[in-house]
Amino acid sequence: MTRHLLTITDLSTRELCAVLDLAERSNLPKVLEGRGVALIFEKPSNRTRQSMEIAVVQLGGHPVYTRGDEVGFDLREPVEDITRVMAGYHDVLAARVFDHHVVERMAVVSGVPIVNMLSDQAHPLQALADVLTMQQFHGDLAGQTVAYVGDYNNVARSLAEASILLGAHVSLGCPVGFHATDAELERLAQVGPGSVRQVHRAVDAVTDAVAVHTDTWTSMGQETEKEARRRAFEGFAVDDEMMSRAAQGAGFYHCLPAYRGVEVTAAVIDGPQSHVIAQAHNRLHAARGALAFLMGVR
Repeated sequence: MTRHLLTITDLSTRELCAVLDLAERSNLPKVLEGRGVALIFEKPSNRTRQSMEIAVVQLGGHPVYTRGDEVGFDLREPVEDITRVMAGYHDVLAARVFDHHVVERMAVVSGVPIVNMLSDQAHPLQALADVLTMQQFHGDLAGQTVAYVGDYNNVARSLAEASILLGAHVSLGCPVGFHATDAELERLAQVGPGSVRQVHRAVDAVTDAVAVHTDTWTSMGQETEKEARRRAFEGFAVDDEMMSRAAQGAGFYHCLPAYRGVEVTAAVIDGPQSHVIAQAHNRLHAARGALAFLMGVR
C-alpha cells in the first residue's frame, strides 16, 4: 500500500516516533539511489526547497525542481494527468501548493508517495522539524505544555497535531477571528494522547510552557490583510515579558521567515532562548526521515 504524507495525522503516534528516530540517524540506506523525486513549487520557498533537495541527495536520489507554472495544475493539465505522468518518472512526488485539495487529488491517483511540502491546511514537514527540535532541547514531550501564539493557520494545525500525538498539552493563544473553531478543537482532542486548550490572551497561553511558538501574522497570499491583521494581533507579539511567563528553560520557536518587531521582538528571537536556527536546520533531518519512512525504512 502506497503511503502518503499530506498531514501529520497520516501518521500514528508509533509511526511519528519512527520518523523522528530516522531523522536522528546519519547512516540511513540509500533508498532513493538511481531514483527521481519531483519537487513541485506553486509557492516559493527557502527552507523547504533547500532541505528537500539535500534530503533526496543524502538518500541517493535525484531531485527535480519544478515551478508550478511549468506543470500548471488545472491550467495546462488536470492535476490527475500531471500526477499519473510524473509518477512514471519519479518514486516520490512532493508539492508545495496553495490549495490542499491538490495534494489530496494527487494522492488518489498516485502509485508513488505524495508529500505535502505546504498547503493552506497543513505543513507536516515543518511540524516534524518542530517536534524534533523540541525533543532535542526539552526531552520527551509527553505531559509537557507546548504553546502557540498567533493565527491558527496551517503551521499551527500541524504543530498541534504532532504535539498531541506525542502526548503534549497544546495551549493555543489566538485572537478572536483568527482562532480554531470548536469543531477543530474537538477534532484535535481525538488526534492522540495529548490535549488541547485555547485562550484569547497570549500571556495566558504561554504560562508554564516549555516551548513557545509563533508565526508571521501575514502569510504568503494575505498581503492585502497586513494592516488589519496587525491591529487584530495587538498584544500577541512574543517579547521578554511574555517569555517570562513560560516554564524555566523554555525555548522560543518560529518556522521563519520572521519579522522582528512584529510577531516577535529581536531580543527574543536573537536571544539565548531562541532555537529557530536549530529548528530550521532540522527541516533537513525531518525531511530525510520522512522520505526514508515513506520508502519503507524502519
